[in-house]
Amino acid sequence: MSTPKTTPERLVEATRELLWERGYVGTSPKAVQQAAGAGQGSMYHHFAGKQELALAAIRRTAEEMGAAAEAVLGGEGSAYARIEAYLLREREVLRGCPVGRLTMDPEVIADPELRAPVEEVLGRLRGRLAGVVQEGLDSGELRGSLDPEEIAAAVLATVQGGYVLARATGSRAPFDSAVRGLLSLLTAG
Repeated sequence: MSTPKTTPERLVEATRELLWERGYVGTSPKAVQQAAGAGQGSMYHHFAGKQELALAAIRRTAEEMGAAAEAVLGGEGSAYARIEAYLLREREVLRGCPVGRLTMDPEVIADPELRAPVEEVLGRLRGRLAGVVQEGLDSGELRGSLDPEEIAAAVLATVQGGYVLARATGSRAPFDSAVRGLLSLLTAG
């Protein structure tokens, strides 16, 4: 039997889902309470308000995204194989990125506290990717003219842009095509 989630955990999880689905502006305290099966008093007992609850949810989402990426990028295999595994890992492509979605929300971007976990996880991911590319260059596996920082930015842009293209068409095909294109560029030349 699984242990039932505590009220704060249910509130954070409900907020994570609603932020991914609706964004910050579209996530009302009432919707969170309903999704979590928690009352208003319970919500405000554990969190000072929507912003504090959203921050907890954003932090957890960012932590999970970072851990999932590290599991692949820090794993076994060549630099190319790890980048390929990161790009090809299972994703809910048509839902978009739960962290990338937040960058489209004007209230998240305008609030330095809400934006900070988004910036941090994307920065760590970019740095980790650049490190893997540098490992590939140092080992001679990747060609010497690649700039690790630029390749890391291209990998992130491919994933985030792929989400946008997939959502716009209602098909994961553009995401998959972008990933294949980037992988072919990494092995070209």
